[in-house]
Amino acid sequence: MILEPLVAVGGALPGHLLTEVTALYAANRDFFALSGDFPDPDDIRVEQVAKALADELAHPDAEVLLARSEGRLVAVAVTLARHPDPTDPDPWLGLLVVAAALHRTGVGRRVAALVEERFREAGRDAVRLAVLENNPKALRFWTALGYLVIGHREDRARHRPCAVLRKPL
Repeated sequence: MILEPLVAVGGALPGHLLTEVTALYAANRDFFALSGDFPDPDDIRVEQVAKALADELAHPDAEVLLARSEGRLVAVAVTLARHPDPTDPDPWLGLLVVAAALHRTGVGRRVAALVEERFREAGRDAVRLAVLENNPKALRFWTALGYLVIGHREDRARHRPCAVLRKPL
């Protein structure tokens, strides 16, 4: 499995990549119904995904990573090298979405490990993430990977209640 950064070409995201990511997001209807990231989780559109990815990439410390296995898109991860809160020393894993057909196959674990390794290689000694309080499956996944709940707060974008987790690297 490889991770490759999503890069805009001439200021735009390549159409074929947007189509792939949109299909991956659309197949994860239950997560997007919980998150409220799209107006209708049953009808996630390319233009909505393009805007969401462009918004992520507009942050100078953000990176959208595409995970591929045998040439096929299997997951998308969004990372943040520095949190906007200057008192927060850790990088963040802002989103991990795995192809729905590959849930519970170890793909999520492998992608998380690759992201952690990227941070470790960059000299970082821990990583944080937030899990929506209404998503107990995600909380079980992350705690099984060694992440510990260190607090609770609302997310910055939508003021949704979240558990904040941290894992030393």
